[in-house]
Amino acid sequence: MADLRINLAGITSPNPFWLASAPPTNTGYQVQRAFEAGWGGAVWKTLGDPIINTSSRFAAVHFNGQRVAGFNNIELITDRPLEVNLKEIYETKKRFPNHAVVVSLMVEPKREKWHEIVKKVEAVGVDGLELNFGCPHGMAERGMGSASGQQPDLVEAQTMWAKEAAKTPVIVKLTPNITDITATARAAVRGGADAISLINTINSLAGVDLDTWNTIPHVGGKGAHGGYCGPAVKPIALNMVAECARNAQVNVPISGIGGVSNWRDAVEFMLMGATGVQVCTAAMHHGFSIVEDMIDGLNNYLDDKGLSSVNELIGKSVSRYSDWGDLDLNYQVVARIHEENCIVCNKCHIACEDTSHQCIERLTTDDGRAYLKVREEDCVGCNLCSIVCPVEGAISMVEIPSGELPMSWNERQKAVASVGDSNPAPGGASKEAV
Repeated sequence: MADLRINLAGITSPNPFWLASAPPTNTGYQVQRAFEAGWGGAVWKTLGDPIINTSSRFAAVHFNGQRVAGFNNIELITDRPLEVNLKEIYETKKRFPNHAVVVSLMVEPKREKWHEIVKKVEAVGVDGLELNFGCPHGMAERGMGSASGQQPDLVEAQTMWAKEAAKTPVIVKLTPNITDITATARAAVRGGADAISLINTINSLAGVDLDTWNTIPHVGGKGAHGGYCGPAVKPIALNMVAECARNAQVNVPISGIGGVSNWRDAVEFMLMGATGVQVCTAAMHHGFSIVEDMIDGLNNYLDDKGLSSVNELIGKSVSRYSDWGDLDLNYQVVARIHEENCIVCNKCHIACEDTSHQCIERLTTDDGRAYLKVREEDCVGCNLCSIVCPVEGAISMVEIPSGELPMSWNERQKAVASVGDSNPAPGGASKEAV
């Protein structure tokens, strides 16, 4: 079996599966049960000044029969006294010395506040700290959470203040509620962050009750925006992790968060640059035991790939993630329908006819049997038909050699500019000729 141990900026754990700072890590009882179940680490639910949480606080988006495709919450940081949390953190780390115990922190953006809480938390023997600059609701209205996390200067300053007092590694948790995630990631690095974690939750409203007209959830008839997470946010999180991983100025380890529900999701995050992953919604939906399948699945995958360590996955796909302008415009694929698997449901024909390029024909054989065929000369390779097809293996996308050299948009623009520069006089070769 492969070695699943990871080292995130000096924080070690027996496997890359950590619980994220959230309701599942609210108490020592929960974290210890999680470690018993097999989780490699946990980020303790955010500590700060005790607050009062609302009674109605969770909501979910169910889609096409899938429960909890997305999850929404308006819960804030811990509502338990700091001293109680510190006692349980100490007990948990003492009982599980080889598991990663990281503590999430959030205080006012003041140097003395950060120094005070860092020293108190480190005194009980934690492995690392995670600075919560991502919570989009409740705390943000008080100048903390994403209110700080959206401002690079505050991210940099608060990271620096925490690092001034910290003796353990400092992870900075980033908010996705920003135009450019790398702006705050770079700020965290400038402030001395040892690692970053992303993404925190996305601003959202789960829904509106069509009978009562109340928001979902509501608190006594009033609602507020909350944080969105779960499987639905995975593509957003994966992109932001990749953007940070491929940025030369964000040269620190990454803890990937956002919609990780199984070992496959974890592998994708690690291929795109994450050293390990954090999980919340999946654990809330199915319980701590899901980590067993995650560990088994990851072990089997590594064995199949002939890899001896999970660390061999980290960042292997980052170089393949680029900008649109670098894509080869001469590359071409077309759809092919395999009649032996096709059930002639016409989903592909309808999708192509109504919303794509009208290149799938409905035909009939001499004996009256209906079948579907792609006019490959008109197919642009958009993938839509294979996406809507309900039968695995009925449609495949096939690469068609174009006979042309690779040419990206950026390369084309350089060539156009070059021709323009070499033919400045009237009558020279037109740029369109390139």
